[in-house]
Amino acid sequence: MAAAAEDARGAAARLEAIWQRGGAAQWLLRPLALLHATLVGLRRGLYRAGLLRREHLPVPVIVVGNRVAGGAGKTPVTIALVEALRAAGRRPGIVSRGHGRSDLAALHEVQPQDPAATCGDEPLLMRRRTGAPVVVGRDRAAAARQLLARHPDTDVIVCDDGLQHLRLARDIEIVVFDERGAGNGWLLPAGPLREPVDAPPAGRVQLAVHNTGGAEPAPGLPPGERLQRRLGAPVALADWWAGVPARPGEAAWAALRGRRLLASAGTGQPARFFDALRAQGLDLDTLALDDHHGHATLPWPATATEVLVTEKDAVKLDPARLAAERPGLRIHVVPLVLQLPPGLISTVLQALAAR
Repeated sequence: MAAAAEDARGAAARLEAIWQRGGAAQWLLRPLALLHATLVGLRRGLYRAGLLRREHLPVPVIVVGNRVAGGAGKTPVTIALVEALRAAGRRPGIVSRGHGRSDLAALHEVQPQDPAATCGDEPLLMRRRTGAPVVVGRDRAAAARQLLARHPDTDVIVCDDGLQHLRLARDIEIVVFDERGAGNGWLLPAGPLREPVDAPPAGRVQLAVHNTGGAEPAPGLPPGERLQRRLGAPVALADWWAGVPARPGEAAWAALRGRRLLASAGTGQPARFFDALRAQGLDLDTLALDDHHGHATLPWPATATEVLVTEKDAVKLDPARLAAERPGLRIHVVPLVLQLPPGLISTVLQALAAR
C-alpha cells in the first residue's frame, strides 16, 4: 500500500513537472487533451439536449467544485458556506463522494466518530466542523435522496466537489480557483484542467471565487470575489477531538515559537500550509504527504517530538492510538478559517429565495 502511494505521488509529480516545463512531452499529451475536451463537450451537450437525464431534487442544490485537478479549497468553501447558510436561518445538508473510503458505491451517513476509512476524511471533517448532516456516495443524487429521507427538515443541499457530476441538477454552482489559476490552460493529461475554464453553467447561477490568499487572481479567469483565509490557533490533538476551544490565537502561536517543529500535511497543496505556518514565525521541518494520506502507519520520524497537522489529517489520528504508539509525541491541530465575502453570501441567498 505504501509503495503504491509512493508510486502515485511520483507519477503525479512527474506529470505536474511536464505541465510546468512544456516541451516535447507536453506536446505528445495534447492529442489526448483534445480528445478529453471533445468528450467533455459531447457529454455536456447530451445533458443540455435532454438525452442524458438530470435528477432534480425537491430542494435547491448548490454545487461547490473546481476546474483544476487537485485541492483548490473546495471543502473549506463548503464548510464556510454551510455555516453562512445556517446563520441565515437555512437548514443545509451536505453530500460528497467520500474520496478514499473503502466502499465508494455504498451510501453512508457520516457520524462524528466514524473512522475516515468508512466515509472519507473531508466528509468527516465537514460533519465535525458544521454539525450538518452529511451523506457520502459515488452517486450524489442518491446520496441527496437519502439525506432528505433521513432529515426531512433539510431545505438546501450543498454538494462538495460535484461540478462535473452533471446528473445532479443544481441551482447554483460555485467554482473555486486558487493561485494556480488555469495552469497551462490545457485539459488533462496535457494540463491540470478537468474541463474548460469557460465551461457554461449547468445551473441557473454560476459564481467564481478566488482562494488566492490575498494575491491577484491569475489572468484569464472569470471574474469573482476573493476569499479571506487564515490559520486558526493550534490546539492539542486530544483537545481538538474533544471540541475544547483553542487558546487565544497569539498566545497559542507564541508558545510554539523558538521550538523545532515538524509540519506534516496530506492535502492537495501542502506547501500552502507550510508557508502559512512560517508566516507565524515558526521554525519548521516539513513533510508533504500524498493527498488524503491514510496514516495507517504514522509517517513521522522517530526523532520528531512536536508535529503540526491539518484538520484533514487530524480526523485520521485517534488520540488513544497516538498515546499508545508514540507516547510523548505532541500533535498540534491547526484549523483553516475561511471567510466568504458578504456579497457572495447575499447572491446565494437571493438565488435560493428566487427558486
